Amino acid sequence: MSQKKVLFVCIHNSARSQMAEAFINHFAADKFVAESAGIEPGQLNPFVVKAMANVGIDISQNTTNSARDFIDEGRTYDYIITVCDEASAERCPVFPGSGARVHIGFPDPSALSGSDEKRLAETERIRDQIKAQILAWAESI
Repeated sequence: MSQKKVLFVCIHNSARSQMAEAFINHFAADKFVAESAGIEPGQLNPFVVKAMANVGIDISQNTTNSARDFIDEGRTYDYIITVCDEASAERCPVFPGSGARVHIGFPDPSALSGSDEKRLAETERIRDQIKAQILAWAESI
C-alpha cells in the first residue's frame, strides 16, 4: 500500500498545522506522508515547539511554508485538511487541486494570552485535541 499525501493548511503555519503534520508523520508514517502550509506563513510558535517536545516530538527545526509556494510548485495531495477555527470567524484557506477536502478545526494557540505557564498549558490542551482528532481521522481512512 502506498502512502497517501496529506496537506494540513491554516493561516500562519506556525502552530496547528505544524502539530497535525508532526503527529501524522510520527504515528501514521506507514499510511501517510504529511506536509503543512499557511496562507500567511509566520514564525514557528515557541509554545507549540515546547508542547511538542513535552511529548517527545522535536519540531524546533521546522520552517513555516507558504501554501502559494506549494501551489506554484504544482504539488498535489490525496487529502487537504484545514485546521483553522471557523467558530472564531477565522478564515480558512482554500488550496486548489483534486484532493479530498476535510475540515477539522482547532483553536489558535497564537491567539492565547496570559502568563507563559497558562499559554503553555492551553497549547498542550490544544495539542492533545489535535493528536486525538487527527489520529482518529487517520484511523478512519
